[in-house]
Amino acid sequence: MPPRKLVLAMVSGVAVFSSHPGTAQTPAAAPGVYSPKAAVETLPLRVEVIDGTRFRDIETHEAYRLYGIDTCAPDQSAQLGRQSWPCGTMATAWLVTATLNTWLACTTLRDEANEHLVRCASAGHPDIAADMVREGVAVATPAAQDEPGIRSYALVEQDARKAYRGLWSSTFQMPWDWRAGRDVKRQPVARGEAAP
Repeated sequence: MPPRKLVLAMVSGVAVFSSHPGTAQTPAAAPGVYSPKAAVETLPLRVEVIDGTRFRDIETHEAYRLYGIDTCAPDQSAQLGRQSWPCGTMATAWLVTATLNTWLACTTLRDEANEHLVRCASAGHPDIAADMVREGVAVATPAAQDEPGIRSYALVEQDARKAYRGLWSSTFQMPWDWRAGRDVKRQPVARGEAAP
């Protein structure tokens, strides 16, 4: 089976895995006509990686972000014993390796801030985000009530923690907390106020 058709076949698995209330819906069918309410699927695409969770289509330049996970920021580090290592660079490198010269099939769950929030599969990864969490390259984001898919990533994360894979072998700050701390440090200090 040609790689493009293989990726298209894998999209059905991603679409089934992502059916929940936050899923984009197909247009309403005419009365008396059945139309499945499935997530919007993109054509297979090749991408260039921006960071550990984001990439853009090399043809259309549309931006995508993996749903339900977060990774260390590009300049964030983790600590293994007395040795510091660049966990953000490692996450980006993992995603580059997984997507380089590979067709991706992505299911758009919703659009946020000029990005498509997606679940993606390739011939080597039935769910790229889940594989990143499984290998300890990424962490599951805190789940909201209406996002059951993230809870499945949390279960995969528990296995990675128990096995001390990737980030879980080291001391690190959760990516969203690390970014929040950086944002506070970057805010300008008003006259007469002490710096944080």
